[in-house]
Amino acid sequence: MNIGLIIIGDEILSGKRQDKHLAKVIELLGARGLSLSWAKYLGDDREQLIVELAAAFGSGDLVFSCGGIGATPDDHTRQAAAAALGRDLQLHPEAAESIWQRVQQMAAEQGTEPQRDHPDTRRRMEMGVFPAGAAIIPNPYNKIPGFSVGTVYFVPGFPVMAHPMIEWVLDERHAALHQPVGTRERSLIVQGAMEATLTPLMERVEADFPGIKVFSLPSVDHPQWGRHIELGVKGDAATMEAAYAALRSGVVQFGAVIGTELVR
Repeated sequence: MNIGLIIIGDEILSGKRQDKHLAKVIELLGARGLSLSWAKYLGDDREQLIVELAAAFGSGDLVFSCGGIGATPDDHTRQAAAAALGRDLQLHPEAAESIWQRVQQMAAEQGTEPQRDHPDTRRRMEMGVFPAGAAIIPNPYNKIPGFSVGTVYFVPGFPVMAHPMIEWVLDERHAALHQPVGTRERSLIVQGAMEATLTPLMERVEADFPGIKVFSLPSVDHPQWGRHIELGVKGDAATMEAAYAALRSGVVQFGAVIGTELVR
């Protein structure tokens, strides 16, 4: 199963806020032997969100969507998800109960009496209105839940809420995907060679070792290695060592200089 990440918010695209989701999600996945397949940044545009979320629902991928599930006019994710699915929006009963618990907690902290018919309470209840048939994702920070439909999971944009909710999804809903954490890639620093010259070697290694991807990361001004290429393999752990040995041997035969060898 591929794993994708959608990060929503005009504030990210404008630079008012710095994205803190991408690096953290990669970290959370890596701790479980998993990796991110793709990521997208989207603005608060409902029509664009409908198109992108329809693609996510139809992909069969495990997808996390961060942001836009609040109840202010610039939040469109819940409505876009419902439109993409062709479903109505409904107040989820478990979400309503969880939000009411939050309202009671806030009232107790302020020394006031909670009221179900108060305008503020009704506005908060809007955050529990999800596409029909959705399941909720518990929010340990403030009890305002996220939701999921199939393998697409919607969490708030706030990292302090989103990241533990994503962890919960990975551990409670998709523990079967977890892999032993070990070597995920091996690479070497190559100097004195060009990517174009090494491309046939890379293609040969991928052809000889199904399940292995060869990557090439060139640099022209690295402070330690100067002009170089980081050349490596990643993928199937069962064949990684053999694929790396073939790649290294090919570089040696080419006559390039091998510097540091890296294991991640």
